[in-house]
Amino acid sequence: MASAAAPVRSGGFDRAGIARMIALLLPLALLGGAYGSQYFGGLHPCEMCWWQRYAHMAALIPAVLAFTAPANSLRARDLTFLAAIGIAVSGAFGFYHAGVERGIFEGITTCTATAKATSTQELLNELMHAPIVRCDQVQWSFLGISMAGWNAIISLCGAAVIIGLTLTARRER
Repeated sequence: MASAAAPVRSGGFDRAGIARMIALLLPLALLGGAYGSQYFGGLHPCEMCWWQRYAHMAALIPAVLAFTAPANSLRARDLTFLAAIGIAVSGAFGFYHAGVERGIFEGITTCTATAKATSTQELLNELMHAPIVRCDQVQWSFLGISMAGWNAIISLCGAAVIIGLTLTARRER
């Protein structure tokens, strides 16, 4: 019979370990999907797509650092919690972006572009061949939900699961 103070285990992992694993794998998977759709699917990101990617990239830093300590340690749980916040920020950006795509919110009203040119001619060539990507246009959707919408759903739900697991792991300690 397990004692009441023993951590709840699922498949060899306790809740803190599961939260930590989700906090690492979720942004990796979503970034992989985003870059895969760009480089293999030909979908070019708009400015708000980049915001979502940056938040996932930022979430990876504490998620990786959480593996430098035992899963139930305060350090690992705090870093996992920080990763969940970064994932939630990406989800919030995705929610806003999906609202812009549906005309609920006003989007970016200025043009943005990045250039790597070293001369005026190279800059002109880059601008002439750069894809025009508007934040208010859906490039791809599944079940009527855009990529930004899916990012919002997956990221916000994932962050809620991570936070829930992390908080219950604190109580079990």
